[in-house]
Amino acid sequence: MDRRQFGKMTLGGALASGFLENPGVAAAAATPGIKICAQSGANPTPDDLLFLKQLGVGYVSVGSPANMRTAEGFLEIKKRYADGGITVYNIGNTSVHNMPEVTLNLPGRDQKIEEYKNYLRNLGKAGIHYTTYAHMGNGIWSSGRAAVRGSAGREYDRASPNKRGTWDSKTWQEPLSHGREFTKDEIWANYQYFIRQVAPVAEEQGIHIGIHPDDPPEPVLAGVPRCIFGNFEGYKRAFEVARSPNVGMCLCCGCWLEGGPLMGKDVVETIRYFGKQKKIWKVHFRNVDKPLPHFTETLMDNGYFEMSKIMKALVEVRFDGIIILDHTPALAGGGRAPMSYGIAYMTALLRAMSA
Repeated sequence: MDRRQFGKMTLGGALASGFLENPGVAAAAATPGIKICAQSGANPTPDDLLFLKQLGVGYVSVGSPANMRTAEGFLEIKKRYADGGITVYNIGNTSVHNMPEVTLNLPGRDQKIEEYKNYLRNLGKAGIHYTTYAHMGNGIWSSGRAAVRGSAGREYDRASPNKRGTWDSKTWQEPLSHGREFTKDEIWANYQYFIRQVAPVAEEQGIHIGIHPDDPPEPVLAGVPRCIFGNFEGYKRAFEVARSPNVGMCLCCGCWLEGGPLMGKDVVETIRYFGKQKKIWKVHFRNVDKPLPHFTETLMDNGYFEMSKIMKALVEVRFDGIIILDHTPALAGGGRAPMSYGIAYMTALLRAMSA
């Protein structure tokens, strides 16, 4: 049984029996190799499904609304896409995707860790085997919008007094986002406390956790060091700390390009190293005009890095996961225009590099 067939029968069979005893085994793996994926909503319309089909997209990454963050909700999301011939590769949950309580050991840390474990169990029951996690204490930082070939993209300028960190309706700013300076040792200890608890649950449920780079990968932002997922060596040590085959990387090319020399290795070297170890499971395909201290997110063919080199490296290491459009500047006409551009660009690169 392939995953599309599984998605169509899951609600009737699994829910009636109180879930499959081992859904990770019952759900067949996705098609091996590089998979073009789209970000999409939890309730696709028939027109949405037709659009994905027209683009040739077979996989989606879905964000879950608060009322669907249960196993039953995840199964319903899967069914909605399976009915249109689309496979749901992962389902996100903003409440546990990026948790300052965990990163900074704030009040409520243990409750958030339990929430994350329950999230993993719900994914497992729904037959979802991948999720992305971010370990940023004060969100994604921006300083505004800037012109990008007649469009506008997110801008970050280290020198700007207007830069802010945001995540899930929260906002942080300098000089100290949480009232004091944190040490690197604290950030590492908090990560170990978290990952050693959740990795066994991920292994039990057959779920891969791909950790997203800090965005931007500044050494410190508003008193919070970005010392773990802001560079190559940090990732190496983080995987050693986790001691789990189920903890790896969501490689955001945009973040890696933002960091430039600060990352220790360029994005192609990083793919070759972690890709050969089969530690990369999801790739955010994104370009910027230049690295820190001041960058603007741009269209993929308009940044400082040649994206074909990234696709070539992914093909060479036999990457087996999804590549997904990320943070695309708005285009005239709005709506689906950025996705049409991005999916077509990634598909063309993949076919060219594979050939």
